[in-house]
Amino acid sequence: MTQSVASRLKIGLSACFQHADPARSLFTNKTLQYVEQSIAHWLMSAGAMVVMVPCPTGETARGDTSLTHYAEWLDGVVMHGGADVWPGTYGEVPLREAWMGDRVRDLYDLAVVEAFEQAGKPVFGVCRGLQLINVAFGGTLYQDIETQHPNALQHRDPISYDQNFHDVELVEGSRLSKLYPDVTHARVNSIHHQGIKHLAPGFDVEAWSYPDHVPEAIRRRPGEGGRGYIAATQWHPEFHRVDGPVHTMDDTAILHDFLNACLMARTLRHPRPRGLPGKVRDRASRLLRQALLRH
Repeated sequence: MTQSVASRLKIGLSACFQHADPARSLFTNKTLQYVEQSIAHWLMSAGAMVVMVPCPTGETARGDTSLTHYAEWLDGVVMHGGADVWPGTYGEVPLREAWMGDRVRDLYDLAVVEAFEQAGKPVFGVCRGLQLINVAFGGTLYQDIETQHPNALQHRDPISYDQNFHDVELVEGSRLSKLYPDVTHARVNSIHHQGIKHLAPGFDVEAWSYPDHVPEAIRRRPGEGGRGYIAATQWHPEFHRVDGPVHTMDDTAILHDFLNACLMARTLRHPRPRGLPGKVRDRASRLLRQALLRH
């Protein structure tokens, strides 16, 4: 039976950025915000309506629409992949210029997580999204797994891209392991060179890369300071293909776990809290209003 428009979940998708570039022939010197197609289609496969959450600040900003408005209107948000996280966000100096990341997007993403966290709405992260969530709540990252983690697997291959795979080991007793009751090890895609070094307080690891033991899935413990569901995977579940050449972990249970949390949040309709001081690093929404995003 086809769902009515009113009954469909409205899921936010964080924006990716292409910053203004005077050398670009199309949209010359304009900032572009966009979403990657497959993650939008992944959410839509379960009947959700997907809305990009644009950054409301910048040199062309007009009006009073804020991320808080989106968090109150939408049922949940997905933080998706992209550029590295700037090491300064978690108190480190970049070890190489190539690992500078995107500081502007970090501020935007932190502000999105903060807005949905304060609204009590579910947050799910993919790849960079996992790293950003970990940093937002006080964790740190390996700037480059290959050079900083002994005996690391190859977590990113720029040539094979989404056809680079490795195994993960699910943590027994975790929510993720209960979603896949007959699975202890699984094959996943791997498209990242940064990863969690120190886990954020209040979170648990639900899957580790095998055998090099890099966190591959995390979840906030229920009742840990906030009310909303927050979970993330280092791999891209939206890239799973049933007919792919490599048998990888099915994405269905992960997707429905997140959407069920969104449906529950819609049903509960929590009142908005007055504030959650210290819950998200650096109080990102304040920083987002500053001049950094005017570049």
